[in-house]
Amino acid sequence: MTGWTRRTATEIAEGVRSGRVTPRDVVADHLALIERLDPQIGAFRKVLAARALREAQALAGRADLGTLPLAGVPVAVKDNLAVEGEATRNGSAATPDTPAAADHETVRRLRAAGAVVVGLTNVPELCVFGTTDGVHGTTRSPWDLSRSAGGSSGGSAAAVAAGLVPIALGNDGMGSIRIPSANCGVLGLKPGAGRVPAGLGVDGWSGMAENGPIATCAADAALLLAVLAGESATSPVTPPADPGPLRIALSVRSSSPGIPVDAACAAAVRDTGRHLAAAGHRVADAELPYPAWLGAASVANWLAGTAADARSLDPALLAPRTRRHAALGRAVARAGLVGPGPRERWQALLEGFFAHHDVVITPALAHPAPPAEPWHTRGWTANLLSNVRYAPFSHPWNLARWPALVLPVHSPAARRGLPLSVQLAAPPGGEHRLLALAAELERRRPWPRTAPDPAGRL
Repeated sequence: MTGWTRRTATEIAEGVRSGRVTPRDVVADHLALIERLDPQIGAFRKVLAARALREAQALAGRADLGTLPLAGVPVAVKDNLAVEGEATRNGSAATPDTPAAADHETVRRLRAAGAVVVGLTNVPELCVFGTTDGVHGTTRSPWDLSRSAGGSSGGSAAAVAAGLVPIALGNDGMGSIRIPSANCGVLGLKPGAGRVPAGLGVDGWSGMAENGPIATCAADAALLLAVLAGESATSPVTPPADPGPLRIALSVRSSSPGIPVDAACAAAVRDTGRHLAAAGHRVADAELPYPAWLGAASVANWLAGTAADARSLDPALLAPRTRRHAALGRAVARAGLVGPGPRERWQALLEGFFAHHDVVITPALAHPAPPAEPWHTRGWTANLLSNVRYAPFSHPWNLARWPALVLPVHSPAARRGLPLSVQLAAPPGGEHRLLALAAELERRRPWPRTAPDPAGRL
């Protein structure tokens, strides 16, 4: 391997700490790849090339460089998180072009750990929808440039999948880390409530939204989680340990009544179960107890949260689908349809289920990603139906505020040329259990960490 792109964050940090490579050379390699490939992928809203090179040069002079867990690692930050000196546009023409006065706490922790922010990644307007397109361009899956990268952390997932950065920061309020990670064939983790500082929008969509890691392997995801959660300020970070025999449930039924599940998506769950059974885990079919009102409860928080986030913005500058979404959110809030009751009832149902299981595995998606088209010019109903049809498995874990992770799989039923992923979920505090299972699956059936070079495939 020549150069320092398409390596893991763990490998890059070790190279920098040992003096085998300088932070500036690592960052320069990644900036060159971004310049070559991103015009086709659309992962970045803004590339911070000159600034990143200056910061990498300054990092080399830090006395503690040899102890930093992310020493010299290029990282991308989702464009709804403040980066000091840069505008946070949140995918919209309605947001102010005013530089942030300070880094978001998660960004501050990344920098303190030695990471270098190379750019701000594209999101759909106000991070509302499950495809990433709008006034700042369209983000495509590096595996198939005709397909959307998903949303709302589409730019972050696409950047990691293409090898433009080894890790990225995303966030997830209705599946916004996991949906694009599945579309782009990378590993994405939504932590449980309180594990990583949130600070998203007005109220984080009633507390459903969390910041979390996007990576190409379990070790990098664990490393980034440790930094974001404040669990490690110095190297080394312990990789995921063997989780021991676990009780694992396989659940393939959609959380939304009437939404069919693609046969390949269901087969990927069963294939994953076979691998884990062969590793000594107790694996059984057990469908999650989805109540009929679950989707409506999640959507109510999603709508009302968007209305709160849009309150200070000029509605004339919002896309029609976002205006409609915010208007419906105001109506939902006025009607008193947002409150803790549904979450508490859903948590109680899950506690009964997990009395008999340690982890549940579901499809990550019900269908392949939608086409990479200008969904932001279409009506609200068309967007809602598309999102619900292809991604019904993520929102239950946002409503519960429990951890969930998606990872790529190699399945006999994999669709030609497209990533195929499964979702793992666990009770509160289960992030390390999920990462340990992901590491075990990675050892037993490794996945391609990055997509083939997309140059010339558009």
